[in-house]
Amino acid sequence: MNSYVNFYPFVQPYHQPYTQQQFDYTQQFDHRQPPQQLRALERRVTELEQRNNELTRTVNRLNREVNQLQETVERHSRRLNRLNQRLRAVENRLGVPFSPVEDGF
Repeated sequence: MNSYVNFYPFVQPYHQPYTQQQFDYTQQFDHRQPPQQLRALERRVTELEQRNNELTRTVNRLNREVNQLQETVERHSRRLNRLNQRLRAVENRLGVPFSPVEDGF
């Protein structure tokens, strides 16, 4: 006799048969042919991977374009600075007074 039954009435005696439903897993999932939901998920994963690859290529292309534009801006800035230095040198030689608001320049 189980002595804990008197103290813990919610505990089932060990000699009662197991009554929980048993599942037949072979009917639920056939390993040879995946269920429709699994195939749909695999298609979605493949689609998302392809989209991710496309987005990665687009991001890489945009990064290259940004780098090219930054290099172009730096080149033009250096050239503009050189031209301004040459212009100031010519103005100094000719004695032209420098005024940054003159004629909108």
